[in-house]
Amino acid sequence: MYQDHFNLSAGSPAGRAAPAAPAPLRVGLLGLGTVGGGTLAVLLRNAELIAARAGRRIEVRLVAVRNLPRAAATLAQLLGESSSARVQLTDDTQALIHNPEVDVVVEVMGGTTLARTLVLQAIANGKHVVTANKALLAEHGSEIFAAAQARGVVVAYEGAVAVSIPIIKALREGLTANRIEWVAGIINGTTNFILSAMRERGLSFATALAEAQALGYAEADPAFDVQGIDAAHKLTLLAANAFGVPPQLADVQVHGITGLDAADVAFAERWGYRVKLLGIAKRRGNALELRVHPTLLPTDHLLAQVHGSMNAVMVKSDAAGITLYYGAGAGAEPTGSAVIADLVDLTRSASLPPAQRVPALGFQSGALSAMPVVAADDVQNAFYVRLDLSRPDATLPRVLQALALAGVQVQRMEVLPHPADAVQPCLVLLTQPLALRELRPALQAVEAWPEVLGYANVLRVESLV
Repeated sequence: MYQDHFNLSAGSPAGRAAPAAPAPLRVGLLGLGTVGGGTLAVLLRNAELIAARAGRRIEVRLVAVRNLPRAAATLAQLLGESSSARVQLTDDTQALIHNPEVDVVVEVMGGTTLARTLVLQAIANGKHVVTANKALLAEHGSEIFAAAQARGVVVAYEGAVAVSIPIIKALREGLTANRIEWVAGIINGTTNFILSAMRERGLSFATALAEAQALGYAEADPAFDVQGIDAAHKLTLLAANAFGVPPQLADVQVHGITGLDAADVAFAERWGYRVKLLGIAKRRGNALELRVHPTLLPTDHLLAQVHGSMNAVMVKSDAAGITLYYGAGAGAEPTGSAVIADLVDLTRSASLPPAQRVPALGFQSGALSAMPVVAADDVQNAFYVRLDLSRPDATLPRVLQALALAGVQVQRMEVLPHPADAVQPCLVLLTQPLALRELRPALQAVEAWPEVLGYANVLRVESLV
């Protein structure tokens, strides 16, 4: 006769006690600004869901901040009625770093000086580290990853690149069987917002930047964004995971959008192109191209369809082909989502021997090797060129002759009025693919003519197929 034995003692089979719940992962948070607040908000709101996926709870126990009153107000707002959450505040970072009840240090304070010191101290104390600080890892990643390996702890950083897009996980896990040919992406939301505004509404760079600042997309000092430095930090980490190289930030060739004219955005659109600030890491034989610059893309290209502050990364590999990853590139909760994804990974892998964990840069440390980088002058592209002329009828034949003598072949040209000054004629042309070192001497000669006003505006053209 069947007998039910499953309700004899507190819901446990045959009277056996239910297994004890695993201890929570205890987190110390360095910083409670935009990213720190977003991380804590998502952790509190989705605590049960996250625990169900992670296998145990993830709890922020201690938060270190500079401004205690402001942080206390933020924390009170985040906690609300959540009396079960035990979160303490301190303005002593050392108290957090050395606290034996903190398993993981989450660094979301930014900067590269104090953050580097605290991250290295946390590692030395045997604590795992999660960070969203791309500048820290692009500049000091080799030192930090080596220290973590020696101590047997994890440094995770999904939130450092294209925040809501799990591109680091895709490169080092999802595409692990592939030989990566290139990685290219829109990896700075501020500049993409500016370029979108310039294209859609004909705004000048300065006006579009001011709007981005008013909306909170750009900082009061936007240099890191508009000069391409932020994108270079992210590209450094993408290239490391794609090609098995240590972070090579010093080798990234960077050109921002500060010199971009609304005329170039308009003329590119007229010819079937869109201007995007791209980070490109491309395999070239036994070398790499590592470059960040404004680029003309065909308007039907997938990356050309990424508007506003959104990010997208495209990867070409031998087995998987071309894959695209799209999502929010900034924001409190999108970044917090990536930070928590790292924490969940840690709950699953922290107990594994270090050799069985996913390597920090996707390749075993002994397999990492720096690669030479192709000089910007030697990278071959078609080029868009705009010259402002005082006498186009007389000057155009001479320009074409100078280009022809230098071996530069022109595939398209047009004389157009400047969008902001209808009486100012512009010569716009598109070259056949060549190296910049082949184009530069001809343009320098032409720029010296009195009929040519100012300097040539030159942009690379990419197909990315």
